[in-house]
Amino acid sequence: MTNVFGRIAELGVVPVVAIDRVEHALPLADALIEGGLPVIEVTFRTAAAAEVIRLLVRERPGLIVGAGTVLTPEAVQTALEAGASFAVAPGLNPHVVEAAQKAGLPFVPGIATPSDIEAGLELGCQLLKFFPAEALGGAPLVTAFSAPYKHTGVRFMPTGGVSLANLPAYLKLDTVAAVGGTWIAKKEDFAEGRWAEIAQRCRAARGAVASTRG
Repeated sequence: MTNVFGRIAELGVVPVVAIDRVEHALPLADALIEGGLPVIEVTFRTAAAAEVIRLLVRERPGLIVGAGTVLTPEAVQTALEAGASFAVAPGLNPHVVEAAQKAGLPFVPGIATPSDIEAGLELGCQLLKFFPAEALGGAPLVTAFSAPYKHTGVRFMPTGGVSLANLPAYLKLDTVAAVGGTWIAKKEDFAEGRWAEIAQRCRAARGAVASTRG
């Protein structure tokens, strides 16, 4: 597992955000850093995503910046050129995984079934995004997946429906490296400038990580 994934595992939660306006990027980054969660996955669901990544990488070097919803080899290249330290996808497309590996960009493909897990392992992926986590069965399904695959060294990053309330159920599983946290920062928070609330959610998440993992 790469150094960036090791650091993500230490933090335990990756805020997953979609940002429409570039001017929201730095206040958001500062809120994450203040809250003790200096990592972000900026999803490629908005036209501003690549510019946001470039800005964060340039202006907030202490922040681990990744690209999310990376669906094509072209998007891999865009993420790399923007300066992303890692990339994530909701599914497992071998062409995208191979493009990321060729580019040297740490990549987390999404999985939903045992067959997906085996395909990811065959491609050399050791960190897999379990998505959409809660809709598929939540922490109990991660536990079930872990039984036949734990010995391979694979770890999971559940995303989708994870919240502060169910966070400990995932984090107590030793096959879970971290979770993707869409609850940390939402578009309405940006629009209303609720940066202090975002920082507080980060602190609460970090507190849950500490109390669950010791």
